This record gives sequence, structure tokens and C-alpha cells, in this order.
Amino acid sequence: MDKRTKQTITLGSGNLYIDEYTGIIPENQEIEKDINLMGYIQGGAELEYKPEFYTAEDDLGKVKKRIITKEEAKLKSGVMTWNGETLRKLSATGRVTEKDGKRIVKIGGIDNNDNKNYVIHFVHKDSVDGDVRITIVGQNTAGYTLSFAKDKETVIDVEFEAVPSDDEGTLIIYEEEIGTIENSEEEKA
Repeated sequence: MDKRTKQTITLGSGNLYIDEYTGIIPENQEIEKDINLMGYIQGGAELEYKPEFYTAEDDLGKVKKRIITKEEAKLKSGVMTWNGETLRKLSATGRVTEKDGKRIVKIGGIDNNDNKNYVIHFVHKDSVDGDVRITIVGQNTAGYTLSFAKDKETVIDVEFEAVPSDDEGTLIIYEEEIGTIENSEEEKA
């Protein structure tokens, strides 16, 4: 029976994972490892999809044709727990070195652009209605601000803009657990 119906209320946040994109989107169990956890997030995650259309219409408004001309997809979140390795993945020009018990991150210099894309994978766990997963390939295009305040945690707001992840132009992979139909006719055969 379908766990997620049109009556399902999705409530709560989740985990955000990131790994370098190698041309193949890994299976869920591969990306959902502690080593790929971007950090714990604050403020949830937000997926934005925006199509652009061109409309051709006659002067009298009697005929009209609309086509889609462009699509944009972004995944946004606030990363509350992070380190220098996180900053490197959020900065196309970031470089990390570790020496003598220190991690040094250098950011900047257009010649240092690594042109890397990442698999960004958000998982919303729901033991009652089934888990939801959102996966895109892209990079952080919004930059970030590190605010150090005496009475507030430093949260990095990230915005990953999606690029096509396959030959079909896929920008977003939305996966939801819907359960299985027990005792179906195929299983009886």
C-alpha cells in the first residue's frame, strides 16, 4: 500500500550529504555515509525549481503557443556544523592543506577554480510515511558569509545550483518511499 499519498504531511528537516561528482550518482547507501555528511543543518532545506517560458500570441489574442525555454533548480540550506573541508567544497577556488596539527584553507584566485561539481543529497527520514530524498548535481553559486556573533551560532547559508546530471538533462531526482503492495498477484504466482 502506498505510504505517501496526497494526504501525507511532510514534517521536519533532514541530513545533507555532499560528495564530488564523478559522472555517476552513487546509490543512497554510498552517499549516505558519515564521511559525506556536509554538517548538521539549521533551518531545513529548500528545493526551488523555476522554469522559463516563451509565449507566442497573435495581436487579437486568438491564438497562443507556449514553450519552455529554460529551467533552473537550486537546493538551499543552512549548515550549522562545518570545518575547513566544508569551506573547500563550498568554494570553487578553495584549497586545503594540513600540517603541524593545523588545517589551512585558502580561498580565492580565479586561476585556482577547480570546476568541480558535487552530488548534493538531502534525506528527510520519516518512519511513518516513508523517507524522501532529493539529489542534484551542482556547486555552491551563492558564496557565503561567516558571521561570528556572541549570542548566535555561525550558520553558512548555501545555495547549490543544479547542472544536468545525465543525457536527459535531469536537474532534480526526487525519491520517495511508497512501500510495497503485499500479496500482489505477481508474488502469488
